[in-house]
Amino acid sequence: MLSQESRRTAGILLVVLPTVIYGGVSLLGFLLDRSSGYMENPLRQNLFRAGHAHAGVLLVLSLVALRYVDEAKLSGGWKWVVRSFIPSAAIFLPAAFFFSVLSPRASQPNAFIYNGFRRRGGAGDRLGDARCGLAPCRANGQRIGLPAL
Repeated sequence: MLSQESRRTAGILLVVLPTVIYGGVSLLGFLLDRSSGYMENPLRQNLFRAGHAHAGVLLVLSLVALRYVDEAKLSGGWKWVVRSFIPSAAIFLPAAFFFSVLSPRASQPNAFIYNGFRRRGGAGDRLGDARCGLAPCRANGQRIGLPAL
């Protein structure tokens, strides 16, 4: 059974999911509209496609992680980290892809792309993943992993 916090987070994620779907439909519209400039810029195509793919996969991963975070032997602080950092990666990582090539004539990503590999969107979600994976590990009856928050 999911805790109240996990159910609330899952509800938010299920409301956000249609926005990712709408973004995918928008990309389809860009493909059909020759005046959008989308087809003339392979870099923009790749980063937009990668952004939507990452958003969708990270949202599904977040929903799966919520199923297990309540069962993991984590302190309340670490549960909050997992519940918030993995889903926030679904926002911050794709945003770095999208905002780094806003101009239809961009030939290389701007510095905004580095935001996807710092803070919550990059290291934060990996910290949440690692903590959720390390929590059940025990050595000689001692709990191993990251310190409690």
